[in-house]
Amino acid sequence: MNEIELKTMRNSFNTVKNRTVSKIATDKTKKLEEKVKNIKKESIANNKKLVEEAITSLKRNDIGVFFANDDKKACNIILDLIKSEKGKFVANSKSNTLGEIHLSKFLKDNGYETIETDLGDRILQLKKDDNKPVHPTGPASHLNVDNIRDIVNGACGSSLKSDSKEIMDFVKKDVLEKLKSTNVGISGGNSIASEEGSIILIHNEGNISLIASKKLHIIVAGVDKIVPTIEDAISIAKLETIYASGSPVTSYMNIISGPSKTTDIEKKLLKNMYGAEKVVVILLDNGRSKANHECLYCIGCGNCIVSCPVYNAIGNEFGFNNYLGGRGVAMSNYIEDEKTSFDSGIFKCTLCGLCSINCPVSIPTNEIIEKIRYLSQKKGFYTNAHNKIKNNIQKKESPY
Repeated sequence: MNEIELKTMRNSFNTVKNRTVSKIATDKTKKLEEKVKNIKKESIANNKKLVEEAITSLKRNDIGVFFANDDKKACNIILDLIKSEKGKFVANSKSNTLGEIHLSKFLKDNGYETIETDLGDRILQLKKDDNKPVHPTGPASHLNVDNIRDIVNGACGSSLKSDSKEIMDFVKKDVLEKLKSTNVGISGGNSIASEEGSIILIHNEGNISLIASKKLHIIVAGVDKIVPTIEDAISIAKLETIYASGSPVTSYMNIISGPSKTTDIEKKLLKNMYGAEKVVVILLDNGRSKANHECLYCIGCGNCIVSCPVYNAIGNEFGFNNYLGGRGVAMSNYIEDEKTSFDSGIFKCTLCGLCSINCPVSIPTNEIIEKIRYLSQKKGFYTNAHNKIKNNIQKKESPY
């Protein structure tokens, strides 16, 4: 990231802080925080049982279910599912999980083009180079309106001015036109209610409603997203929205509990009305079963990176794939390995703990990182400075 992008990102983060600070401080929000902490704690502790219950409930609702141990398995399941559908376009919605499994690149390598329907993600997709997001709910928060104008004009051959509304309308029209050529929509899932067999998806733009109306709707969700009930899932969605945007609730909350159907003719069940004819859920492990339980409490609001001094100084090079900041680096240790967490920035963290203080579910990210550092050093991963000191000590020379 260049200095202009870092400055724009910091300004965007300050806007988020100013919008959310009063909402976060209320007694109502504090009570919701405690409720969500307990939901996540109990859900992760009982994850194996909830996964089994969710699979049963989802199948009962006529939802196809697959389990993927890793990213390669998840991508291959998706490829097998979409091969029977016409067209080479696939519609995506904003999802850290889809970024985690590198789905867009995988599909491109297999002859498919993904169309991001979220405005920020679509802008980054058009940017092409250095298109890693900087915030889970505001992926293009480091780009000002002039940058975005140039990106869209360069990619689409348009001549837009630096007008936010004009840019939005143009991108929207372009995306909607391309969506006519696909029967496949792929999204993440904010939460899965194991008791009801329902997937909860939250959004402000309405794009997930477009995804969910495609003939085939594929949902990829980490096993850490499973909670006992719809009420639990909605509580998590409300807290995430407060911390991410300062709003008490998101504009849209889709609850997917099966393919489209109706009973409006003699109360007989008829399938395939307006929505998806087929809904499939892919439950992804990808290192979660071996992860520190507290690292999986994350609700995806992004408040940790907004508060992180390192992230505000260097941006999204401090993180792993779509998982940003210290928590993202910590997750890389479980999704990949110690070498990946080292390369992602395990030693860039100052261990100041501001991420934990500002986390709605109090994830002790600094403590998790400190432990991963210890384990990494035992396996021989050091920074260049640490290696120099180690070598000098071994030579019985001055450490410096």
